[in-house]
Amino acid sequence: MKVLLTGSQGYLGTVMAPVLAAAGHEVTGLDSGLFADRVLGPAPSDPPTRTTDLRDVTAAQLEGFDAVIHLAALSNDPLGSLAPEVTYDINHAASSRLARLAKDAGVSRFLYASTCSVYGAAGDGLVDEDAPLNPITPYAISKVRVEDDAAALADPDFTPVFLRNATAFGFSPRLRADIVLNNLMGYAVLTGEVLVLSDGTPWRPLVHAQDIARAFAACLTAPRATVSARAYNIGTERNNVTVAEIAQAVVDVVPDAAVRITGEAGADPRSYRVDFSRARDELGFEASWTVPDGAAELHRAYTDYGLTTTSFQQDFTRLARLERLQRDGIIDGSMRRA
Repeated sequence: MKVLLTGSQGYLGTVMAPVLAAAGHEVTGLDSGLFADRVLGPAPSDPPTRTTDLRDVTAAQLEGFDAVIHLAALSNDPLGSLAPEVTYDINHAASSRLARLAKDAGVSRFLYASTCSVYGAAGDGLVDEDAPLNPITPYAISKVRVEDDAAALADPDFTPVFLRNATAFGFSPRLRADIVLNNLMGYAVLTGEVLVLSDGTPWRPLVHAQDIARAFAACLTAPRATVSARAYNIGTERNNVTVAEIAQAVVDVVPDAAVRITGEAGADPRSYRVDFSRARDELGFEASWTVPDGAAELHRAYTDYGLTTTSFQQDFTRLARLERLQRDGIIDGSMRRA
């Protein structure tokens, strides 16, 4: 397949592009480039990439592709709270527009990176794809809206699929340090302390970046009748863990590190455990990475590649990076290049 991968120079896209290529697909990237040079370790080998703001994509740029995998987004809840109007502009309006343009351009399959956070505060029971949606942040609300908009476009010639990823973890050359396991490991390596700002009790479903890439690859070739306008939770029940358990997995691999749960951020309302059986049953997909495996991988990468406090707090934290780009006049308040 000829695949256009949006967000190809992001945390997930950098991992996904080589997985798709190894599966035999011809991959072209599309990215705004705002994080392209934020790299830990050896520079990744990117596919041919179009540097374009998602809001400026044209139908002509989508012609000739068999599939669009749409990862590009402002992917941070604090950022969504700080600039909700920009989040809705990019994550909802531009994403739904991309789906419409893809259909108009003759693209047959549209794979959308949604999120398990659409379930919101779901309690202790396992939630499946038919559970009520209760998004509580602009980021999650946008994801629900795009799912609805793209589902309405489905027909025999256009197959949208919604992959509700659990919270990602694991190493990517274009690291994100603002997601829970990656973040706690950074604190442990740099300070010797695993700092938990919540009370540690919220449930989180986690999934490795490599497993997300494999799930998208599976959806590219799954039968249309099976996956059209269908949502899939991506992850594994083994990785339904509390924040305190994530912290313990970090301590277990970092010598002399200790956990400090401050609770200063209060109780986090985002707490949910997820059922992932639909992807197993319909896609034959099973996530393979465990949280301890990911903790060990991150510890090796952070130490081998010399993670610093500055890069951890600035280069690989989405909100801090975008604020720096604004201060330097690289982007404006709408997150466009100035």
